[in-house]
Amino acid sequence: MAEVATTRRSRITPEREAELYEAVLELLREVGYDALTMDAVATRTRSSKATLYRQWGGKADLVVKAIRHGKPFSIEEIDTGSLRGDLHAMLAAEDDCTMERNSALMRGVAMVMHHNPDLREAFRNQLLDPEMHGLRAVLQRAIERGEVRPDCPALEFLVHMMVGGFATRALLEEQPPTQAFLTSYVDAVVLPALGVSTD
Repeated sequence: MAEVATTRRSRITPEREAELYEAVLELLREVGYDALTMDAVATRTRSSKATLYRQWGGKADLVVKAIRHGKPFSIEEIDTGSLRGDLHAMLAAEDDCTMERNSALMRGVAMVMHHNPDLREAFRNQLLDPEMHGLRAVLQRAIERGEVRPDCPALEFLVHMMVGGFATRALLEEQPPTQAFLTSYVDAVVLPALGVSTD
């Protein structure tokens, strides 16, 4: 049975998979998570609903995989030789327009996660945990290079600080985050908290 499932899943080419994911993200931006249906995805992508369920199992898994596929990089791939360089490289991976679109999409998904355990679990397993693992690897390299003390109390709050920069910009200032704002934020707040010089 496992061999049959594997064979069926392999029929979708990487190019076709990318098309499906892009269509899912378009629908997500148009109607939001709650109103997005597998029927709508099947219609938009000219796929059978049975194929979508066989390949992804359900809406939550499909949506999260689409979001993950749309990410321009994996944090673990970034290694510039300095923590400041790594954090700046993460922010430089998306231009301001893409960042604005993705921030709006993620805000919508985050609101739904509060009352949708399937989406919350898929998001944690496929996006949050890998991102956390990547950030820990970035911080570990910084510790090994001697940039950050291993007992620095701010280490465990890096994610909170980074998310805070995005969230407060959008919620309090009602402006989308930009590369310039987030880069300045990293230099003025995040790196000093970690004891890293920005000179």
